[in-house]
Amino acid sequence: METRYLNTLVASVEAGTFSKAAEILHITQSAVSQRIKFLEDHFGQQLLDRSGQRLALTTAGKVVFSKAKDILDKERELLSCLQASNAKKRLSICCTPTFGMAYLPQVLNDFLRVHSDMNDLKFIFMQPEEALSGLRHEEFDLAVIEHRLDLDFDGFDRYSMPDDEMLVVAASSVALPNVDGTIKLEELKGRRLFARRDGCSSKELMRKNLSTCGYSFDDFEGIIVSDDLRFTLQSVLAGDGIAYVSQALVSDYLASGELVGLRVQGFDHTRGRSVVVLPQRSEDVLLKALLESVFEVVSPLWRPKLVSNSA
Repeated sequence: METRYLNTLVASVEAGTFSKAAEILHITQSAVSQRIKFLEDHFGQQLLDRSGQRLALTTAGKVVFSKAKDILDKERELLSCLQASNAKKRLSICCTPTFGMAYLPQVLNDFLRVHSDMNDLKFIFMQPEEALSGLRHEEFDLAVIEHRLDLDFDGFDRYSMPDDEMLVVAASSVALPNVDGTIKLEELKGRRLFARRDGCSSKELMRKNLSTCGYSFDDFEGIIVSDDLRFTLQSVLAGDGIAYVSQALVSDYLASGELVGLRVQGFDHTRGRSVVVLPQRSEDVLLKALLESVFEVVSPLWRPKLVSNSA
């Protein structure tokens, strides 16, 4: 069993609610509930009493909770011993799912070609606010995110890269009336929309655009929320609906003609893309090498700008 399930139980009990535990663990409340259910199914007993304002341990839960803390303490002790005995090259990267799918494989390939002696390289997908929170608590060494243009980066060193272009995409087999790649919102509102969960900058930008135009998500025939971008793209390719996604994410499908990318009249199609580090880590040699790999893959012909917010 992965220790993240035990860690979720401990965090839930100590926080008192699933929602607070989700904030601490930087995951969704649904993910917390699913992990607790996995533990209860695994042990065949209810571990938490959910009837009160705060979560309470059942008799069986007290046993599992106690042993879980012992196991987690041993795991931390083991990691501490390993780190102390062997100074290895380690990096932890957090990025938004769009960057992860569109650029991360090439970034890692280029970086590891030069730094083949890396011992420990970890990457995690998170939404912008979650990524900054994790970076602030030093859970990651670096974060690469697409984000709304007014996101607060106070306390971080941020490298601003070329803005990310957003498009409404549909399968080429779907007849959408448009002129030179531009479409009216009225032509889309009766269709099924595949969207990300709240907190994703693409959904926030579309919500803002819809509101500006006097519409809402309720004007679509239906909305399917999924954190799985591959599922979204495959569904759109099959003609099951439309999606509002990064042009970088679908560039190959647009080039092959499998997808059509459209700009919506009255929409702002731009969101920012930045690399973020803690000021105290900005001179780390290994981190700077990773930054160079990111810049070279994303914007080889345009030098990213350092915007220091650490003062």
